[in-house]
Order: sequence, then structure tokens, then C-alpha cells
Amino acid sequence: MNIKKKAKDEIEYRIEAIEHFIEDKGVGSTYLTRAKKVQRNMNIALVLGGAITVIGLAVWMFSSSKEED
Repeated sequence: MNIKKKAKDEIEYRIEAIEHFIEDKGVGSTYLTRAKKVQRNMNIALVLGGAITVIGLAVWMFSSSKEED
């Protein structure tokens, strides 16, 4: 029973290693790398844009509440 699990784990490990090799060296790997970079940059831009928006709204709300007093 333990031998089956070890064999299964070893096969899964080797398949994942082959998949990663194909991902890194295979056809279209440069496009995949570029797409990952673009996606990362877009995520960073969205997070920063959202943070700036929230901060801007907070400043606007606090400044407008001071004017009413």
C-alpha cells in the first residue's frame, strides 16, 4: 500500500517536472513569459489605482467635512 503511494507521488512529481520544462523551454514559452509579466504589471497597476482612489476619496471626505464645520 505504501509502495503504491510512493510510486504515485514519484510519477506525479516527474510529470510536473516535465510540464514545467515544457513551459520554460517549449514552443510559445517566450509568449507565456511575456503574458505573465504583463499580467503582473496589470495587477500591480490595478492595486495601486485602487489604493490611490480610496485615499483620494478619504481625503475628499475629510476635507469636505471640515468645510461644513
